Amino acid sequence: MIVPVILSGGSGTRLWPLSRKIYPKQFINLINKTTLFQDTILRLPKGISEPIIVCNEEHRFLAAEQLREINIKSKGIILEPEGKNTAPAIALSALKLNNNYKDPILLVLSADHLIKNINAFHHSISIASKLAEKNKLVTFGIVPDKSETGYGYIEVKKNNSDEYYEIKSFKEKPNKTNAKKYIESGKYLWNSGMFVFKASIYLSELKKFQPKILSSCKKSILIENKDSDFIRIDNDAFKECPNESIDCAVMEHTKNGIVVPLDANWSDVGSWESIWSAKNKDSNNNVVEGDVLLEDVKNTFAFGSNRLISVIGVSDLFIIDTQDALLITKKNQAHKIQKIVKRLQSDNRSEAENHQKVFRPWGYFDSIDSGDGFQVKRIVVNSGAKLSLQKHKYRAEHWVVIKGVALVLCDEKVFELKENQSTYIPKGSLHRLENHKDTDLEIIEIQTGDYLGEDDITRIEDDYQRS
Repeated sequence: MIVPVILSGGSGTRLWPLSRKIYPKQFINLINKTTLFQDTILRLPKGISEPIIVCNEEHRFLAAEQLREINIKSKGIILEPEGKNTAPAIALSALKLNNNYKDPILLVLSADHLIKNINAFHHSISIASKLAEKNKLVTFGIVPDKSETGYGYIEVKKNNSDEYYEIKSFKEKPNKTNAKKYIESGKYLWNSGMFVFKASIYLSELKKFQPKILSSCKKSILIENKDSDFIRIDNDAFKECPNESIDCAVMEHTKNGIVVPLDANWSDVGSWESIWSAKNKDSNNNVVEGDVLLEDVKNTFAFGSNRLISVIGVSDLFIIDTQDALLITKKNQAHKIQKIVKRLQSDNRSEAENHQKVFRPWGYFDSIDSGDGFQVKRIVVNSGAKLSLQKHKYRAEHWVVIKGVALVLCDEKVFELKENQSTYIPKGSLHRLENHKDTDLEIIEIQTGDYLGEDDITRIEDDYQRS
């Protein structure tokens, strides 16, 4: 039995401002109409098991909703209270699956990769699975087509087979000189971060080389709390777990490591350069998305989300315009984007983590305008969904229904609001907004008060078990 383990953590800060902590790249349709997370699942070989997902607590509803959109069921969504790198995430999955099934083979995949040659990918999985049956820990090494400083490398010991090689060593991301040497030697593959092995073999090697990780994960999963499709682990036990990648924890030490070469037009979609490379270009080598006008522009990626962008007489730029943030950088300076994100974080700027459109398990809200003592939002509530029963200490709210029918609870009153009707929620009133119809509900909310932060919510009841 082969069970895919989809690792869906990470914040993708190198793709800011489109990818942010609360809504990162794996859940965005950067390349196709479907998201990277959805593509990872949709390209799995037929006949293998439903996947198990590992993601951050704050991304749980994104993962669940995106599974629902492509009509895929999972073996559960393991929620990490905090990111501890890949070794613990895989250990949690192996422990959970080993308890429920007889030593399954795990196909460990990152949720943010792009793979264009699906047949080659499936062929490599078939080879790796046979090796895993023989108790090997298999990783996929990407056949490089250029010297690249953005990936780690695997030095291989070639044999008589072209299907797999022994692993000689792992190399960190090299400088340009070493990257060129690696490629010219013909002895190196890019480290993909994808793996195939039996659950029991991985746990056995983890016990040998990183027993504290295994111990912490066992304690964490022992007190798991199943909430619908979500698998909540013990937070305190997991906080004690070392932060370690599978490469450092196991693969660099094991004597059972094998690498299967993969030549499938792969990319980890980790930068704007990789996005630009993956997309179709015009005659001037430009990529354009959104309402964009170019005049005498070359080798540029221009992305617009909500307004006209005009670009004249430039080349080799990334221009990424979102509703609340604009990025303009030379291509060869794009690696400095993370410095901007760190500055935003140090200044406690919301743009580091949140988009203007903020998704919630019941739908989303869009911040339209704000000023001294007021804020205006457009709120969309999915069919059959409702917000928590809540109250606010510092603000009052005015609701106007734009589309659909709202079921409103305000203190002792319960009533319907239809299109063009409105109501007032006083400061401190217990209230709830619900969409009990078959179509989406859309309202305009005007907040007034001394403090309008999102943390001014006291939840009394909540269908989604939020604090």
